[in-house]
Amino acid sequence: MAESERQTGSSEEAVSPLQHSFMIPKKEINMVSDMAKWKRSQAYADYIGFILTLNEGIKGKKLTCEYRVSEPVKKLVDLLNTLDRWIDETPPVDQPSRFGNKAFRTWYAKLDQEAEHLVAEVIPKHLVEAAPEAAVYLKESVGNSTRIDYGTGHEAAFAAFLCCLCKIGVLRVDDQLAIVFKVFNRYLEVMRKLQKTYRMEPAGSQGVWGLDDFQFLPFIWGSSQLIDHPNLEPRHFVDERVVNENHKDYMFLECILFITEMKTGPFAEHSNQLWNISAVPSWSKVNQGLIRMYKAECLEKFPVIQHFKFGSLLPIQPVTS
Repeated sequence: MAESERQTGSSEEAVSPLQHSFMIPKKEINMVSDMAKWKRSQAYADYIGFILTLNEGIKGKKLTCEYRVSEPVKKLVDLLNTLDRWIDETPPVDQPSRFGNKAFRTWYAKLDQEAEHLVAEVIPKHLVEAAPEAAVYLKESVGNSTRIDYGTGHEAAFAAFLCCLCKIGVLRVDDQLAIVFKVFNRYLEVMRKLQKTYRMEPAGSQGVWGLDDFQFLPFIWGSSQLIDHPNLEPRHFVDERVVNENHKDYMFLECILFITEMKTGPFAEHSNQLWNISAVPSWSKVNQGLIRMYKAECLEKFPVIQHFKFGSLLPIQPVTS
């Protein structure tokens, strides 16, 4: 089996709970000088391997294409539907400041309390000991309840959560399309609803110089979906009509639509980086460029990675090759 396939936690690779001791993940990157430890770690190799395996697996495929939906995938969607329902049950409160609605803390407290139970519902009984470890990543993936903000570090925690489920064999190689199109896409919908409802601040935003206030991965995976598209080129995503007609099939265009709903004024001004990307000749060039940018702007930035947590499934120990 190819290395890239093995990384999505195929069943042979899956952790057997009998020999495995799970642990509550904790922070390990406390100073800028610790970043070298992260880049050498098994966690980094597994995380980036997971992102790239999925990037390859969904190449040229529409969100609306046919794919297998396993039982764990259905349960993950149920979990996200529960989080969505809790937003409806926790309306924003009246407060003087427009941003960072404090009702988010009430919503978050519920997740904090229920996360382990929610995760235990997704995984089979014999793996239930993994629930507390995986649940930490779920709790980290929805934003910060003190600052009421959300950014790419939170998004990375959700990808890490899915990566952990692959490592214990709950999600498998043949779940690739469903992981991105069903689970991650539903996660994005819930995050957009959180961002809108509670007017969350972008975490560590680079303003107009960042790619997007909140997300990064859907641009990577979304550009992969568009590789070798017969008529949609990167220059088309700044065309409103193209976005309106195709956003249901492509994650990248769904992101553009959300940006245009949330921001006013010329696209070139509020989303300068994306505007520049629309000048790149091909989607495969866009995809490669975004992967490089993701490593540089997110995975190699101390302010993002200092919050990442390491456990038995995503260990800080150096790669053993």
